[in-house]
Amino acid sequence: MRKSVRYTTLAAAGLLALSSLTACANDAASTTSTGAGGKGDGKGTKVKIMVGGLDKVIYLPAMLTQRLGYFDAEGLDVELLSEPAGVQAETALVSGQVQGAVGFYDHTLDLQTKGKSVESVVQFSHAPGEVEIVSDKASGDITSPKDFKGKKLGVTGLGSSTDFLTKYLAVKNGVKVSEFSPVAVGAGPTFIAALQKGAIDGGMTTDPTVATILDKKAGKVLLDMRTPEGSQKALGGPYPSSSLYMQTDWVNGHKETVQKLVNALVKTLKWMSTHSASEIAAKMPADYSQGNKTLYTEAIKSTLPMFTDDGVMPTNGPETVEKVLKAFNPNIKNASVDLSKTFTTEFVEKAAG
Repeated sequence: MRKSVRYTTLAAAGLLALSSLTACANDAASTTSTGAGGKGDGKGTKVKIMVGGLDKVIYLPAMLTQRLGYFDAEGLDVELLSEPAGVQAETALVSGQVQGAVGFYDHTLDLQTKGKSVESVVQFSHAPGEVEIVSDKASGDITSPKDFKGKKLGVTGLGSSTDFLTKYLAVKNGVKVSEFSPVAVGAGPTFIAALQKGAIDGGMTTDPTVATILDKKAGKVLLDMRTPEGSQKALGGPYPSSSLYMQTDWVNGHKETVQKLVNALVKTLKWMSTHSASEIAAKMPADYSQGNKTLYTEAIKSTLPMFTDDGVMPTNGPETVEKVLKAFNPNIKNASVDLSKTFTTEFVEKAAG
C-alpha cells in the first residue's frame, strides 16, 4: 500500500476553467445511474457530480464508470451533470448544488486562495490531454510557441485552463502575454470554424475536437500534451488535470460514500488500462461519437496515455501545476497554497488495497 505523499510549499493560483468542450456539452445535461444499488434497495446513496463536458474524452472515466455499472455495484445512485465550462462546475460545487466535480485538479489551488478547502480524491490523469493546433495556413509561420507573438490563439474561454496553459507556453518561450491575442472560441464546431475561417491562427483543444480537425485536414499538431512524455516536454513535468474533486469538509463527513466513489472510479481506470480504445468506445453513449465511431475510437486511442491506472496523484504533479500557474500571473505570487491540502491519497490507497 502506498503511503500518502504530502507536499507543503508556498504557491499561488489563478482561476482555471476547464478546457475545450464538444458540441454535445453545450447545454447542461444529466444522466443518472440505474440498476440495482448493490445493497438490495435498488436505489443506493444519492450523489450528484458536475462534469465540465461529459462527452469530452479527458473526462471519459466518469461516464464509463456509470456505463460499466461500477457506481451501482458500490451501492451508489450517481447523477452525472454536464456544464459547458469548468468555472460553472466549480461554482456548482462550492455552492452545494453538487457533492463533487470532475475537472482539472488546478481548481483546488484556485479555490484555496479564495478561502475554500477543496481536494482531489482520485486523479484520473498525469497529463493535460491538451493539444496546441495550428491552421494549415499558419503552420509555416508557427513552428513553436516562440512564434506566438502577434498571433491570434484560440482558447475555450478567457480564464480557462486552455487560456492559462497557452500563456505559460508563451512565457516559457520568451513571448509576453501582451504580445499575442487569446480568442475565446469554445471547442467542437466553433473552434473548427474559427480555425478554418482564419479567426484564429491556432489554439488549444482536446479530443474529439483534435481528431475532427485532423480528419478535416484543417490544422496540424504543434504540441501534443496527451501523453506524460508530451507533458514533460511542454511543461517540465507531469501535469495532473482531470480528477474528481470535492469540498474537504464534505469528504471528511462522508468518508464511506467517498470511498465507494473512489473504489468505482479506480476500478474503471484499471479496466481502461486493460481494454482497447474500440472496446471503451463501445461502452460509451452512441451520440458521443457524433456519427463517426471510427473517428471517436481514434480520439480515445490518442488520449488514453494521459490516464493513470490507479488514481494516484503523480509524484511532483502538484509542483508542476504550481510552477505553471506562477509563471504568467503576477497575482499568483502574492497568495500562498498548501499543496498537501489540495489532494488526498487516502481513498485511492484503500481502493488499491
